[in-house]
Amino acid sequence: MSTRMLVAESSEFHSPGPADFEFPALFGEGTFFTKPMLVIVLGTIAVGAFFYFAARRATLVPGKLQFAAESFYGFVRNQVAMDAIGREGIKYVPYLVTLFAFLVALNISGIIPILQFPATSKIAIPLFLAVISWIIFNYVGIRRQGFGGYFKNMMFPPGIPKALYPLLAPLEFLSTVVFRPATLTLRLTFNMFAGHLVLLLTILGGEHLLTETQGLVGYAAGSVSLLFSIVLTFFEGFIQLLQAYVFTLLSAIYIGGALTHEH
Repeated sequence: MSTRMLVAESSEFHSPGPADFEFPALFGEGTFFTKPMLVIVLGTIAVGAFFYFAARRATLVPGKLQFAAESFYGFVRNQVAMDAIGREGIKYVPYLVTLFAFLVALNISGIIPILQFPATSKIAIPLFLAVISWIIFNYVGIRRQGFGGYFKNMMFPPGIPKALYPLLAPLEFLSTVVFRPATLTLRLTFNMFAGHLVLLLTILGGEHLLTETQGLVGYAAGSVSLLFSIVLTFFEGFIQLLQAYVFTLLSAIYIGGALTHEH
C-alpha cells in the first residue's frame, strides 16, 4: 500500500501554501501588529543590541562579542565594499554592514524556534530595502556624473556601435531603473518563500504520517520526512545567509557601477 493511499485513508492532509504566510493580528481583531512585524521589531532590536554591546566597552584586545562584531564589520568592509566599490567603498560600509546584519536577522528567523518565519518572505520587506539601495546608487551616480552625464553613460556606453543605441538605450535604462530593484526584491522574496514552504511541507507532512497513518510504511515515511527536515533546516540556514550576502553584494556592485564614469 502506498503512502498516498495511507494518507487518503486517514484524516485529510492540507498541503502548506500561500495561506501559511498570512497571519492574524497578535493583539486581536482591529489591531494591525502581526507576526512578520514582530520579527522585524525583534530583528532590529537584536542587530542594534549586538553592535551596541560590542562597541560599548571596546578594548585594544577585544572580547568575544567585540571580536564577533569586528569580524562581521571587517568581512563586509573587505569582502563586499572594497571588492565591489574600491577605495571609495569605505564610505558605504556603515550602510552595507547595517543592511547585511538586518537581512541576516530577518532571514535566519525562519529557523529560530518559536519565531520560525522569515520576514523577508513578505515582499514588502525586500522591496523596501531594494528601494533604499536603488535611491543610494542612483543618487551617488547623479552626484558624481551629473544628471545628464549619469543617464548618458548609462544608456549610451562608449565603445558600442551607434546603430545599436536605439535598442540598447531603453534596455539599459530599464535594467538600471526598473529591473535592478525588481530582481533584488524577487530573488530574496522567492528564496525565503520557497525555503519556508519546503520546511513546512517536510515537517507537517512527517508529523501527519506519524500521527494519522497506520502501518510500517506510514511510520517509516514520517520518520524519513522529519529527519530530512532537520537536514533541510541547516541547508535553509545556509541559503538564508547566502541570500543576505547576495543582496548586500549586489547593492555594493550597483553603487560601485554608479560611481564610475563609464557604465
